[in-house]
Amino acid sequence: MQRYGIVVRVFCLSLMFSGFAAAEDDLRVLPETIEGFNRNEMMYRYLRRQVEAEFENWKGEYERRKTAEQITEYQMHLRQKFIEAIGTLPERTPLNPKVTGVIKRDGYRAEKVIFQSQPDFFVTGALFVPESAKYKPPYPAVLVPCGHIDISKAHPAYQTMGALLALNGMVSFVYDPVAQGERMELIDGTPQTCSVTMHNKIGLGSILLGQNTARFEIWDGMRAIDYLQSRPEVDGKRIGCTGNSGGGTQTSYLMSLDSRIKVASPSCYITNIYERIMDLGPQDAEQNIFGQLTFGMDHADYLMMRAPMPILICAATKDFFDIQGTWSSFRYAKRLYSRMGCAERIDLLENYAGHNYNKLQREGVVRWMTRWLLDRDEPIVEPEIKILTKEEMNCTEQGLSMLLKGSKSAFDMNRKFEEKLAGRRRQLWKNTQHSEMVKRVRNLTGIRRKCGLPKPKIEKVGTIERDGYNIEKLIIKPEYGIYLPALLFVPEKAGSAVLYLNEQGKSADADANGPIEELVKSGKIVMAVDVRGIGETYQTNAAYSKDYFGNEGNEIFVAYLLGRSFVAMRTEDILVCARWLAENKTINGCEKIELTAKGNLCVPALHAAALEQDMFKSVKLTGMLVSWSNVIEMGLSKMQAVNMVHGALTTYDLDNLAEVLGDKLTIEKPTDAMQKPVKNNGL
Repeated sequence: MQRYGIVVRVFCLSLMFSGFAAAEDDLRVLPETIEGFNRNEMMYRYLRRQVEAEFENWKGEYERRKTAEQITEYQMHLRQKFIEAIGTLPERTPLNPKVTGVIKRDGYRAEKVIFQSQPDFFVTGALFVPESAKYKPPYPAVLVPCGHIDISKAHPAYQTMGALLALNGMVSFVYDPVAQGERMELIDGTPQTCSVTMHNKIGLGSILLGQNTARFEIWDGMRAIDYLQSRPEVDGKRIGCTGNSGGGTQTSYLMSLDSRIKVASPSCYITNIYERIMDLGPQDAEQNIFGQLTFGMDHADYLMMRAPMPILICAATKDFFDIQGTWSSFRYAKRLYSRMGCAERIDLLENYAGHNYNKLQREGVVRWMTRWLLDRDEPIVEPEIKILTKEEMNCTEQGLSMLLKGSKSAFDMNRKFEEKLAGRRRQLWKNTQHSEMVKRVRNLTGIRRKCGLPKPKIEKVGTIERDGYNIEKLIIKPEYGIYLPALLFVPEKAGSAVLYLNEQGKSADADANGPIEELVKSGKIVMAVDVRGIGETYQTNAAYSKDYFGNEGNEIFVAYLLGRSFVAMRTEDILVCARWLAENKTINGCEKIELTAKGNLCVPALHAAALEQDMFKSVKLTGMLVSWSNVIEMGLSKMQAVNMVHGALTTYDLDNLAEVLGDKLTIEKPTDAMQKPVKNNGL
């Protein structure tokens, strides 16, 4: 029982594998259930335990916030962390605003406005201005970012909100977020996809740049306030913000970060992240801020970061944003406002409906805005509003801002930023020793050194005999809740060892006469392992942008909220397995391991080899992504979320790691961001 240098326990196969046949060549290792759950839910359970732990930490920190000084320090710290997590904000540049049309209605007019939040990055919106003798300028103004719907500002609910505010003496600006309405992104004739999907596609490239889709939306909103303050009809010191769904997300961000907003009302968004993840999983790219769970930013914090600013939370009983989470966040915020002596400045409106921005919500929002911006508290009754058509709401002639001269998409903006980063990287890697750059990569990714990784627990659960070699079934436990099924192919005489990784799972090349058997019969011991979330523990029932992110999309973005990446976690799995192989005293001459990886496991394999070069004799990668910069260049990508490392391109690309390995590395059949073969691997 000491053959592998550690104590292993042999389980009764009839108990361990009840529910499936114990055929001789059955290469499955794990039982159907782990700790009472389906083995395919391993990463789901593992990550959600960490979410729960972070929520407990959050509650503890909240309770320690008592004095005015403590609250102010917390607010300043969290706003700084928020801005850092989205990559800081751009510099202010000329808005170059244009009014392209005006439509008159009883009591207000709607102006069609275009401005540039960044150079050649056009924002389209409708400015609703009061035209009643009852109200006199300068008027307060309310920003209305739209939610996730493709027609955006032309949607009746958003038009009606804009008009209702104007009818009650407030200017309102209802505008299209990036990749919505007139701002749909045209990429070389590629058919448009819905706003949620497009936001997620933008998000993947943004992650690599250390940014977020939210950065585009936040800056658009801040520049929209700049525009409002430039208008002579607007009192720039009385600014409000309200939005529904994705607009509720933007409202939550803007009211947290922009001190010019004096009153706010997010609708159908506020819950808490713990409840949201346990129920729905993570949401769209802009709704997942890197590491926010670990640095302590939950939904309640959006309500508290600018306390005692007046905030009305609008919620729906039957919303998919959990109503219990809404009340939980409200209670935390209400208690903080009470500590500050202004409990009346935060309230909650709940209506018995599904996800909505209905008449009840709109009337409640306008009453709240009227109370705090006009010092007038009275019931608001929404009249019948004459809705404009989509064409009437268009600010551009052809209904697409991307057709304006010089217009840039979010993908273009990411490409422009990557060009700057690429130049910096070239100089950095040219002028800095590789050993120092490897340290920087380690710090950025959070990948621990091999000596800092805990010793795994190994369980042997079966043996298969084949002609000339045996296959040992092993379960490797590198940490609590993680089970890595492995097959150890042991020939009668072995001179070296190979760690074999395939994105299709450990069994993909393990058939008789297959690639692994060829290695074994050449005298090599081979460990084929399913690192976390691969093979036997691959998620099978996820639906989060499945066609673009694969089945593990939910888990990838839960990890992102925790400040972690699948690349880093899988790299550490690889190092644990390689170290175990290297330390196996029964195998002569395997102090250095041959590493073979295929598909999406090539990126973590490359990291493992580059960060611990002394562990590996050779590295062969087949079907690896050619570069992260290619993801930025192409804009669109497929199944690349699992390969993303937040902010990687600020320091390194995959070719830099390849350079560290030199002749030790062989790359075959590299692929681009859409998983298509490329002729020149560029590495």
